Amino acid sequence: MSFVILRRHHRKGIGLFIVLVLAGSGYWLYAHDVFASAYATPQEADSVYVRFDMEAYDKIEQDYWNKLTNAQLADLFTLSAEKAASTTALVKATDRATTAKMLAQMFAMATSSTDRKQLALRTLAVALYNLAPAGRDQLFTNQQTTALRQEVSNVHPNVNLYSDLGLAKGASAVQVQAAYAAKAKALAASSSPAAAEALRQIAYAKQVLTNPESKQLYDAAGIQPTVFPHIIGHTLYLDLSQIAPTTLQEFAIAVNNASTTPGLDSMILDLRGNIGGALDFLQNFLGLFIGDNQYAFDLYHQGQYEVQRTVQPKFPELNRYRDIAILTDGMTQSTAELTTATFERYHLAHVVGTTTRGWGTVENTYPLKTALGGSTYTLLLVNSLTLRPDNQPIEGRGVDPDVNTSKPGWQSALSQYFRSASLIKAIEQVAVQTPLR
Repeated sequence: MSFVILRRHHRKGIGLFIVLVLAGSGYWLYAHDVFASAYATPQEADSVYVRFDMEAYDKIEQDYWNKLTNAQLADLFTLSAEKAASTTALVKATDRATTAKMLAQMFAMATSSTDRKQLALRTLAVALYNLAPAGRDQLFTNQQTTALRQEVSNVHPNVNLYSDLGLAKGASAVQVQAAYAAKAKALAASSSPAAAEALRQIAYAKQVLTNPESKQLYDAAGIQPTVFPHIIGHTLYLDLSQIAPTTLQEFAIAVNNASTTPGLDSMILDLRGNIGGALDFLQNFLGLFIGDNQYAFDLYHQGQYEVQRTVQPKFPELNRYRDIAILTDGMTQSTAELTTATFERYHLAHVVGTTTRGWGTVENTYPLKTALGGSTYTLLLVNSLTLRPDNQPIEGRGVDPDVNTSKPGWQSALSQYFRSASLIKAIEQVAVQTPLR
């Protein structure tokens, strides 16, 4: 699943100018106006269940990416209530007021408060599912919202890298190395798939916990690394496994660490399998290459194009990388797709791989003020669409590569786009294998 996150955001320095910001909320989370305390219809004043669904009605009207008329919303909620209740509505809803009346009559047919609560939840869930793209909009419980925020922040409570090595949290890098060596020796004696997977897990744990920067992040907040650097000839290769609140910091650290390596002149940004993440990442990331307050990209919302601008100064250490390749595949999605499209538009990089997934929606979360039975809920709505360099939506189309690795003889096309012999050789090497971790 892909996420795009919007946060209110303050300009901070990056690079050695970077300040780590942990997401306090997820999926393009930001504050919204509190639902008005005065109810618009008598049915909302009388029934918490009507109030719950009508609050969602209003948020869809205001925040959903496509501008729906009141007639369209009324029809959506009528059909959804009929589906949820398995009966025909007695009132034909044509606008907001008649939608509230229709819902009140539907809830009146339920025999208990438990049934009314379930009907309100099912009605809204069906309505959200049927918003385009189908299935992208959802209703979350508090537990699901917390899980979403953790995933976006790259925090995985069920993963314990120290435990994988048989160590207590906070063990030193020396202890990690020793534990890994002992476990790896035992696992290497077995040829079973389970042993191979266990060996992969402890190798990853060792990698994270013996690197000072990634160990500090993991110890402090349970955050796992998202940027994996390697040097291939004169090319700096960076695998961005996902986009998380720490990705920008990790990128700048990797570039700064490589600054002492002579001869580097090219870069690979491997976005294969990258499910996306925080959208404001791109405004920061692009700024490192082109400077502050530059046009970055547009978001399409209810018929309007909303301009987003860069918010970071140029990072001088990037000046040496004259040739940049972005690697993509069918699982490159969301912010990773928009990053690819934006770098194409600016001619900052050429793209090698296959067409990206085509998940070009921006999902935001919107807490509902109205509680049902003591439980509160959050809407996940597609707020905006992202665009390709040709200004067509990424959604359903994806971003096309300059060099398509699914075509025979793709290697011969690399010299049309890249000058660096090291970069061409590195692409030929890594594009046919899984991302380097």
